[in-house]
Amino acid sequence: MRKIETKLFKEFFDSERAGGLILIGCTIISLVITNSPLGESYRSIFQIHLAGHSLEHWINDGLMAIFFLLIGLELEREIYKGELSNLKNAMLPIFGAIGGMIVPASVYLFFNFGTETQSGAGIPMATDIAFALGILSLLGKSVPASLKVFLTALAVIDDLGAILVIAIFYTKALIWMNLVIAMGIFGLLLLLNRLKVQSLIPYLIGGVAMWYFMLNSGVHATITGVLLAFAIPFGSGNERSTSYILQHFLHKPVAFFVLPVFALANTAIPINGEFGQLLVQDYSIGIATGLIAGKPLGIVLVTFIAVLTGLCKLPSDIDWKSIAGVGFLGGIGFTMSIFITILAFDNAEIIDSAKLTILISSLIAGVIGFLSLKFTLTKPKSKTINN
Repeated sequence: MRKIETKLFKEFFDSERAGGLILIGCTIISLVITNSPLGESYRSIFQIHLAGHSLEHWINDGLMAIFFLLIGLELEREIYKGELSNLKNAMLPIFGAIGGMIVPASVYLFFNFGTETQSGAGIPMATDIAFALGILSLLGKSVPASLKVFLTALAVIDDLGAILVIAIFYTKALIWMNLVIAMGIFGLLLLLNRLKVQSLIPYLIGGVAMWYFMLNSGVHATITGVLLAFAIPFGSGNERSTSYILQHFLHKPVAFFVLPVFALANTAIPINGEFGQLLVQDYSIGIATGLIAGKPLGIVLVTFIAVLTGLCKLPSDIDWKSIAGVGFLGGIGFTMSIFITILAFDNAEIIDSAKLTILISSLIAGVIGFLSLKFTLTKPKSKTINN
């Protein structure tokens, strides 16, 4: 079983690493085209309406539900068989994630409390798994396995926190009948799980139906992905289990299609002459400070207190410098931060400048994290025995 878990973790890590590099490429392409003579035509593509919704809406509410399904399946695996299955092992990334959510949100509110942009407090809370693991992978074999696991678990828990934030704080109006129907379908899927129905087909059909009613309930439809993940049978977690099969199948479509398309649609940001002025707005300062300073501060501070009080322990192969470096990588918000930005604000100008701030801040946090880890992690040396 441990061999299977290691294989699935490696597959997840490798797909996110490659996906992170593709995301960078798609972001650059999108920014370049948007700020070229083709910019207006390019942006208009994502406003084409299909079945009553824009293409951008289908990407953000439809395709991203598949991304959240994969996140849910990964979280389920971590809880049942992975690092989060052992409470003592799980506590370090859990405390890191808590600090990495509360402190950045508090920093943002310090600059924006009582203003029309205070709803953006959730923006600097999340970590982009693909980018963070992509940058960590550039350090090669010098990265201890426990540090990879810590960052992965931290990012997954961060995303769970972001999902809860979306469900609780970014639901503007509830249509109770549709929500009840959606939860009723979820209950039926849980019943199928209890009855040991292993076929994926009824779960996928039920998932689509649940997504439809959730979409029309006021609760963001992407929550469906996580709920569906926990309804799908995990079983023993081996290669024949329903959860494993679906998770294995989704890795490449999410890394090489879903997230790149999301990046192309949501980083089409025009950069005009007021660029500098936009970056000194309260919400921009809150986002930048939250991601670049709040994230690493929160992760290091809360994990340090937890270790100091004996609530968890630091693995023997990593130190506090490594935790600080990973803390900066946690400041790479990108996908989730942009996603929350879309939900938090209604003003198109604020959304564009917030996205731009996220990109710049994520880049700065990523570079600092990479350089700090590069100079603090030691490359494995061949052992020499002297007798």
